[in-house]
Formats: sequence, C-alpha cells, structure tokens
Amino acid sequence: MAKFNSTVKMVSVLVVLGLMFTNCSDEEVQSLDPVEQEQDTTELSRSAEIDKMEVLLGDLIIESFEAQQAEESGRMPQQRSIPDCVTITVLFEQGYRQVTVDFGDDGCIVRGHLLRGQIVFTYERNLQLQQVLISYDLVDFYLDAKHILGSKTLLKELSNENGNPQFTHSLDLTVIWPNGFQASREGIKIREWIEGFGSGLWSDNVFEVTGNWTTTFVNGNIHSHEVVIPLRREMVCYYFVSGSINVQRTNFEGVLDYGSGNCDNQATFTFNNGTVVDLTLN
Repeated sequence: MAKFNSTVKMVSVLVVLGLMFTNCSDEEVQSLDPVEQEQDTTELSRSAEIDKMEVLLGDLIIESFEAQQAEESGRMPQQRSIPDCVTITVLFEQGYRQVTVDFGDDGCIVRGHLLRGQIVFTYERNLQLQQVLISYDLVDFYLDAKHILGSKTLLKELSNENGNPQFTHSLDLTVIWPNGFQASREGIKIREWIEGFGSGLWSDNVFEVTGNWTTTFVNGNIHSHEVVIPLRREMVCYYFVSGSINVQRTNFEGVLDYGSGNCDNQATFTFNNGTVVDLTLN
C-alpha cells in the first residue's frame, strides 16, 4: 500500500510539472506571437518616426527664432542651415512679432526631407523671468507626404540650472500618413542646449532631450513614453545618436534604445520578456 501511495504521489507531481511546463510554454509562445510582435514593432517604428518629425519641427522653429533674435539685437546671425528655397518673413508691430517659415506649395528639401506648407509662430518675452514664449501653428504642413497638424508652444529659458538655454516643447501633434494611418501625440519634451550656443554655427549645436508623452494610434492603442537616458540630438545627424525611452502599452513594456553615439538609422527595442528586436528608422 505504501508503494502504491508513493506511485500515486509521483504521478501527481509529474502531472503538475507537466501542466506548469505547458502553461509556461503557452505564455512564452503568446508573448512572442509573430503577428502581435509585428504590430508592436510597427507602432514603435511609427512612434520613433514622430520623434524625428518633432525634432525637425523644433529645429526649424528654434533656428528661425534665434536668427530673428540676432537680427533684432544687431548680433552676428548664425550661419544659416535652412536652405534658400525656404522663405522666412517677419511681421513687425509694436510689442509683437510674427514669423512665417514658408516651404512653398511645391516644397523644399530640408535635411533630407521634402517639406511643404508653413510654420507660423509668434513670441513674447518675459524679461523678469528671462523667458520667451513661442507659439506656433502648422499651416498645410507636410513632411515627405505625411500631413502634420499641430498648434502649440515652446518656452525658452535663457539659462537653466546648468547655465544652458533650454526649450520646453508642449506637444499636441497629429500625423496622417499617405495610406491613412494616423497617430496623435501629447506631452512635454525638454531640450537643453548643451553645446554650440553662441558659436555662430548651427551645425555644431547639440541638444539633450528629456520628457514624457503619450502616442495614440488610430486603432486605439496608446503608448506612454518616458525618457530614461537623455536623448542626444546633434545637428549634423538626422537621428538621435544615443539615449533611451521606456515605453508602456497594455500588452507590453520595454526600452527603446538609440545606441551609444553613432549617427545611423538603427535602434533596438527590448521587450520586458527579454526579447530584443532591431528597428530601422525612417
């Protein structure tokens, strides 16, 4: 009888272990489902593409603003990186400035991208706080056939706690791809100008970007992002060269990593289950 009981116990243990193994295997297969992972990585790539659009938009506003400030103050303007096919006009009124950055109806190639439409911004100074509030609108604005809608602000602090100029970009953008795919973004991105300020060259400027934001896709999926390691933006490169972002969604969490300093269109995403996928950025 004792031998029989021992046999029963052994079989029971094996059955339980078998069920545990089966459940773990099912969970692992589910977490690595190819279709779901492909959708996840597609959304991650789209989100990184929006990052690039935001950065370029911020570059153009900041450079145009800084050039206008130099002209008003009589300082030597920065060497312009915006090509001559872009027309920049300024409306002067008492206590008011409106700057229009016009890429034309046919478009203009700027840093490897075809831009069309206008960026129109105004700005007002707070001398007491040493701040400038830049408010912008996108007018029929397209980047490589992607329609970008937005109307928000950048707050410039003349000197942050590190003694560097800093821009806080309040985000409210919608991007519509030519195939109808759509995503919207809200949040905050903070750019600290860590190199090149006042050199007279735009090409040697370097920014570090931090912040948090959400991206909502047309299918209802929402990605929450928070910068873990500051994103390094060098004006000589189209992409972030380093830094990482924590990304959370209902079905997964992980870290998007831009690398360790190389200027390329490669990034990686590490899912919280340890799976690492390579991303090629557009």
